[in-house]
This record gives sequence, C-alpha cells and structure tokens, in this order.
Amino acid sequence: MLRPLACLLAIGLIAHAAQAQTYPDKPIRMIIPFPPGGGTDILGRLVAQKLTEAHQWTVVPENKAGAGGTLGITEAARAKADGYDMVMGQKDNLVVGPWLYRNLPWEPTRDFVAVAHVAYTPVVIATSVNSRFKTLADVVAAAKAAPGTVTYGSPGNGTTIHLAGDQFEKAAGVKLRHVPYKGSNPALMDALAGNVDLLVSSVPSAMGQIKSGKLRPLAVTSARRSTSLPDVPTVAESGYAGFDVSTWYGLFMPAGAPRPAVEAMNGAVNKLLATPEMRKAIHDQGAEPQALGADAFGKLLAEDYRKWEKIVRDAGVKIE
Repeated sequence: MLRPLACLLAIGLIAHAAQAQTYPDKPIRMIIPFPPGGGTDILGRLVAQKLTEAHQWTVVPENKAGAGGTLGITEAARAKADGYDMVMGQKDNLVVGPWLYRNLPWEPTRDFVAVAHVAYTPVVIATSVNSRFKTLADVVAAAKAAPGTVTYGSPGNGTTIHLAGDQFEKAAGVKLRHVPYKGSNPALMDALAGNVDLLVSSVPSAMGQIKSGKLRPLAVTSARRSTSLPDVPTVAESGYAGFDVSTWYGLFMPAGAPRPAVEAMNGAVNKLLATPEMRKAIHDQGAEPQALGADAFGKLLAEDYRKWEKIVRDAGVKIE
C-alpha cells in the first residue's frame, strides 16, 4: 500500500504526464507587442503559422503595440498562467524596456518564464536607394560637416535599435538626429520616402525593401556579416573595431505557466527550427534561427538584463 506522501507524488506525476499529452486542447494566443509589418510581427506570425501547420494547433497572433513593445509585454504579464497565453518578446521590450520606462508593473526574470528562443538578428543601417549616401563613410563625413543634420528613424525611443544608433554615434564621434517612430514599418516608409536620411532597423523589418532594391543597406551592427546580407559590411569592418549589437526574438509565458506547456512549446518550436523549410524561411526574413532549451534561454534573458542596465544608463535615455 502506498503511503500518503508517495500517493500524492504518484498522483502528481500522473497529472503532469496527462497534461503534457493533452496540451494544447484549445487555441493559444500569441501576443505580438509591435504593429504589423515589423520584424517581431513577421517572425511571430511565421512561428504561429508553422506551429499550426505542423501540429494542427490553433495559434492566434494578436498585435498589441505601444510604448516600445512594453504595453504588449504588460498584457502578457497579466494574462492567466495556464500555457494558453504567450508573447513573442525580444531584447528591446524585455531587456531594455525595464531600464527605460518608470514603474513598469513587471520584471522580466520574475514575471516571465522563457519558453523558446527563435532567432537573433543584427541591426542594419540603411537608406533609400535614391539617397546621396552610398557608404557608411559618406554618412560620417556628412555628420561631421554638419552635426545634428543627418537624421535616422528607429522603431522607438530606447529600443535596442535606437541604442545601436546611439552607440554608433559614440563610436564614430558624430552627432546624428534621432527620429523615433511607433514601430518599424512607419520608420521604414519615411526612409523610403526620403523624410529621414537613414533607417536603423532589424534586418527582418527591412529585408523586403532591401530585396526589392528600394532600400540600400550600408552596414550591419553584428560582429560578423549577416548570412542573409553577405555582401553588406559590418560597422566594425567599416572602421569601428569591436562594434557589436544584435537582438533576439523568442516566446515567453507568464511566470507560473505549467512546466508541461513550456516543455511542449519549446520542443515544438525547436523541432520546427531544425527543418530546412523553417530555417530558410527565417533566413529569408534576414534573421538567424537558433534553438535553445527553455532553461538556457532563461539564462540568456537574465544575463542580457544585467548587461543592458549599464548600456542604457550610459546612453542617458529615460522615458517617462
């Protein structure tokens, strides 16, 4: 006869196994905390589509934009922790945002569980094909000749992309004028129209217009060239040794989400990332696919969260 404690443990193990086998048994909401058309939206919808196709799950993307992505993250933090609400987060909103926005009602390592890393990408510095700038050296020369007159658009104040622009200014010893937008797509449209001189963007957000020949990439901000843009030099290659800024994308659930749901989603996403079709689809969007275990992804989140406190503080950026 089982003793009471052993009995409880056995019941718990049976319930755990049953939940793992039945999850999911209803639609899963994927919050995308940026407007349609940006890098996070593109990758989020791609993952939702492929999960639905591969597993016959119903994964429903839902855009909740605003405040550099932190509004959507806030909604995810307040969602029920039952495994049926998740958010496509990224370094901007989960790691950088808490150091920028006062009184956010969540803290990333406390209020979320990392579920599945999807991809990482460098930032690209680009301009309209009709622009006078042909190289990054042209931008630097113009900025030195007339400080503060060369403009660049970004998806918003305090995003990793904005801070990549800020770090480039420091590395090059120039003063540019930052023009923040409410998402990547509005910044892209104004760059194509010539309303801002430069676009600083994730590669996925800009890739379509680069492929169409309407946008001229000048440099990427990662230590190595992007496999999606192999002919585009890095900022480091352009004369600024050691320059390296990139961002990542991944799925998170509210803290307390059932471990079987986390493991099921992690396994499903990692299985997708191993397929040539999914890897090509992510590469075509300008990102680099990368699978991680849930615990390893949680460790990456914690390390980046600590690291970016100093970067944000040194940049002197604060958003009320």
